[in-house]
Amino acid sequence: MFSTLINPFILQNLITLEMTGVLMRIGSFSLVRWLGPQSPFILVWIVNTSDAVLLTWCAVLKRDSAYTLLNAFWIFIGAVGIVRAAGWLH
Repeated sequence: MFSTLINPFILQNLITLEMTGVLMRIGSFSLVRWLGPQSPFILVWIVNTSDAVLLTWCAVLKRDSAYTLLNAFWIFIGAVGIVRAAGWLH
């Protein structure tokens, strides 16, 4: 139900949403590069995982299997990063 409501919006704004996701990813990794160990890692991983969800959804709607796999992989990496940054896993 939710996807039938949001998919038309995503398809209508696909280019803008993809660019937003890419800029989110560039921003999160740039923050880590600039701040090093003082980076807010939990925030970085939340942003990184959010952009991966957005880009995966866009790739699925475009039926782009390579980018769907790549960004779905980043969702997994982001989830692990969030768990580690939160201190739930050492």
